[in-house]
Amino acid sequence: MTIYVSTRGRAGRRSFEEVLLAGLAEDGGLFLPESWPRLPEARLRALDGADYPTTTAAVTAPFTGGAFEEAELLALAREAYEGFAHPATAPLRQLDPTLWLLELFHGPTLAFKDFALQLLARLFERVLERRGETITILGATSGDTGSAAIRAIAGRARMRIVVLHPAGRVSEVQRRQMTTVAAANVTNLAIEGTFDDCQEIVKKLFADPDFRSEQKLAAINSINWARIAAQAAYYVYAALRLGGLERPVSFCVPTGNFGDVYAGHVARRLGLPVGRLVVATNANDILARFLATGTYAAATVVPTSSPSMDIQVASNFERLLFELLEGEGARVAELMDRFARERCFTVSRAIHARARELFEGGAADEAATRAEIAHWHGATGGSVLLDPHTAVGAAVARRLRPSLAGPLVLLATAHPAKFPEAVETACGVRPPLPAHLADLFERPERYTVLPADPAAVRDAVRRLPPLPA
Repeated sequence: MTIYVSTRGRAGRRSFEEVLLAGLAEDGGLFLPESWPRLPEARLRALDGADYPTTTAAVTAPFTGGAFEEAELLALAREAYEGFAHPATAPLRQLDPTLWLLELFHGPTLAFKDFALQLLARLFERVLERRGETITILGATSGDTGSAAIRAIAGRARMRIVVLHPAGRVSEVQRRQMTTVAAANVTNLAIEGTFDDCQEIVKKLFADPDFRSEQKLAAINSINWARIAAQAAYYVYAALRLGGLERPVSFCVPTGNFGDVYAGHVARRLGLPVGRLVVATNANDILARFLATGTYAAATVVPTSSPSMDIQVASNFERLLFELLEGEGARVAELMDRFARERCFTVSRAIHARARELFEGGAADEAATRAEIAHWHGATGGSVLLDPHTAVGAAVARRLRPSLAGPLVLLATAHPAKFPEAVETACGVRPPLPAHLADLFERPERYTVLPADPAAVRDAVRRLPPLPA
């Protein structure tokens, strides 16, 4: 059975079920396996050519030992992905001789977060049924997590979901995908601030032991380990299709909160040969700056056309820091406490060098993002439209590709129709929404605007009607 510990070292040893329901550790840290499980090479080879649900079950099973067997995971994965719009679930599209696009936008809300959240909702439901318990899922979103989580949780028994989004800082499509869901167990809160403000409120409420216990809080952001484990599956799936056991494949990942690219690292720790993991950021480049300098320093959040990456505090970075500091939770806690006070810390040269062995980094500004959308639209005769987040990754990928050996996979994290204005500005084409969302702008919205104040959010949650057991 895989055992989990907190990155800050003061939350004891936990089972997968406990980690799934808790999300954030009581000491403010994030959960990680106490020791990393591995898939033998023979097992990876057996997955070559397997469908996506089979790959997901095999990749997640080592992390769920004692809670879910692989056969049960396979059944849940088949149910989770049966509604995806492409028969391959996560198809690869070749852009040029060495660059491939991994399309992760064929789920119900047109973003990569559907992959983890459709499965996670089913894991929650199964565990709550076993325990006879209820939970309140509390999460912050910079755009895509909220809609994917709401779609996955809406109408399910024994749980409700409360999502905080930064008012006026997500695209209209992203907002409406959240606020037009009429299920009674869904609550949307528009916070007058940035995503970092939303994320900080969620962390403070999880750190309130009385409120956490009273509401039985659970997390669905990428602070929840189960999300990261589920996302590792598409790295394995893509790499095996490109001969990844004979020639390691590199990945370029648009990222803000470091969760998606960290999932690639999880696949690597599981045994998948990986060339390089490239962290691609927009103007909010705290991660690219850290990889370049060794200093982790928050700046002011700059609104961009890729709002899901408008983040200056990358929560999942703490998981990497724990590994770089060789599992010394006290040192992680010290650095994170310093960051909370000073918004900055610097690691040693040796630790920075270890980080650079694992990840490469780069950033793309607004001009480069627009240029990349226009480039690929023109180069493919109009057949490829990139959303602005994927375009950030494409710009960094093309810049760094001469230094990367073997195939390079760019993660396409969202459908271009989620950001029609940005795409149209860049290339003159306005991508239409798929048929199941065609009437999105006619649906009534439901949300409440609140100040960036934990007390206001706490009060709003407490006013919700109790969940039936």
